[in-house]
Parts: sequence; C-alpha cells; structure tokens
Amino acid sequence: MAYKADKNRYGKMIYRRCGNSGLLMPAVSLGLWHNFGAGDDFENSKKMLFKAFDLGITHFDLANNYGPPPGSAESTFGKIFKSDLKKYRDEILVSTKAGYTMWPGPYGDWGSRKYLFASVEQSLKRTGLDYVDIFYHHRFDPNTPMEESLLALDQIVRQGKALYIGISKYDSRQTAKAYAILKELGTPFIIHQPAYNMFNRTIEEGLLNELEEKGLGCITFSPLAQGLLTGKYVKGIPKNSRAARPGGFLKPEHITKEKIDKVIALSEIAAQRGQTLPQMALAWNLRIKTVTSVLIGASSVKQIAENAACLENPDFTADELNRIDEILK
Repeated sequence: MAYKADKNRYGKMIYRRCGNSGLLMPAVSLGLWHNFGAGDDFENSKKMLFKAFDLGITHFDLANNYGPPPGSAESTFGKIFKSDLKKYRDEILVSTKAGYTMWPGPYGDWGSRKYLFASVEQSLKRTGLDYVDIFYHHRFDPNTPMEESLLALDQIVRQGKALYIGISKYDSRQTAKAYAILKELGTPFIIHQPAYNMFNRTIEEGLLNELEEKGLGCITFSPLAQGLLTGKYVKGIPKNSRAARPGGFLKPEHITKEKIDKVIALSEIAAQRGQTLPQMALAWNLRIKTVTSVLIGASSVKQIAENAACLENPDFTADELNRIDEILK
C-alpha cells in the first residue's frame, strides 16, 4: 500500500525561522548519518522516514559520504523518495554535503571546485532530486582558497542545483570570512551545522555569537553525544551500540566514570521535568534562539517518536539551567 502522510502532521511540530532567511525549519530534523546504509534494514529505514514526516519533521539531512559505504544513505533515501515521498517534494527539505573522502585520487575530498561540482552531481543522481534545498561544504579545507570553495557553492545555487548554502565545521573566524565572501557574491548562505551537546559546548565560545550577529541559522549535530546522553552506557557498553563498533566516533575510553556520574545526575533532573534524558538534552540544545533545529539520529520508529516528544516541554527554569551547569562543570 502506498504511503499516505498523516493529515495532522503540521500540528505536531514547532517550526523556527532559519536566521534572517525566509526558510522555516522543524525544530527537530532527522539525520541519515547512521542506519540508512546499504547494509541496514531497508524497510526500517523507510518506516523511520515515514514516521518522521508524520510527526512534522520535514527536514532530512544527508551527506555524500553517509553510509556505509559512502553514498548509500543518499541512494536509500532516493529509493524511498521515488516510491513514496516524491508527491510531497514541495513539503520536504533535503540537505546534503560534500567535504570528506568519497572516491580515490586527488579529486575526491576536501573543497576544490572540481570536487564540489562532481559531488553535487553525484548526490542529485543518487537521491533522484532535481535540486537539494541546502548544500553544505562539510568541513573547512585549509589547503584550498576559501574563495574557490565558496564560489563553487555560489555557482551551484545559480545553476539551480541547490536553493540555499550552508557550511559545517568552520570556526567563528572562518565563518565570519565565509559570510563576507558570500554576502559580496549575493549567495543565499543561511545556515551553519556544528556539533553541540552538553559535553561539547565549544560553539558557545564565539561561534553562536557570530551566527546571531550575522543572522545565520544553526542546526546542531550529535546533540546526544553519540549516544552518551541517552543513558544506555550507565551499566556498561551494550553489544551493537556505537561504542562497541570498531571505527566509531564514540570510543570506549570516552565513557569515563566522571561522565557516567554526570549522566546519572542529569537523568534525575530530566525525570523531575517529566522527560527522558535524551528529550531533555535535545530541548537543552533548543533553549538557544540561534539554534534553528537539532539533528537527531535514530535506529527505530520508537526513537524518533520519543525524541520528537522533547518539544512537549521545551522550556527551562533558571534553576534547572543552573543545576545543569553545575553538573557539567
């Protein structure tokens, strides 16, 4: 049976303006970094996309290297888009990125004009889209002139292959320079995608102020610290968890007693708020007005529904925020 979206989907989500742009984004977005690769359960991937959209999550975030193997998350999305979501194209935001290794040789990585143009073409073919809504440079390239990378992004928009431009993993100084270049070009640069969570607050040291000053949106990734803020590691490292996988970003050595003690203390505050720890951690990201949206990853329909429910209690008292800060010191 063909998928039919929940007719009440827009009553279940909060939408925030992306910086000073005209674009509204769901406060919770779905990232396809994990669990949409070639080796993952395709039917589960499909169900997760459907559930997200039924909850008003209109934004799906990809990158050319998501998988594994690289490219397969875009291909998975493309198959589901073609079979079930194409009729909703004008209600959906799709973003993708380029900046990490995609193919061998000198032209398959970083930020050259050659790489970025090839990457967007490949992404459009894999997803089956005529254009993406947001195309990001995935990371700053110290060996390519920034002007080259950004002019390529500008021309990708002018060619109709993307509506808006974003950057990821640029620091505050790099972001300010990128903004100045793209403003001069007249490029619709609207968003930055940095890592942010209770254990990684680096963007509070200048980047958030830079984004607010420039009128740029912000969508945060890894808001649950790769699963550390879910509470799943309180009693050890479960099999099949991210920390148990070789080559993962969350290493067993990252799961220290100090962090577990903080997770336990944070869970107590969450319970007093009537939330799970993941729900509170997501709401905590969204307490900042500059944060347009928070990116969740999921392995099940249940996780998506539970994470989206963070919006049922998005506000914090000053006492709650102070207690959280004391724990995180």
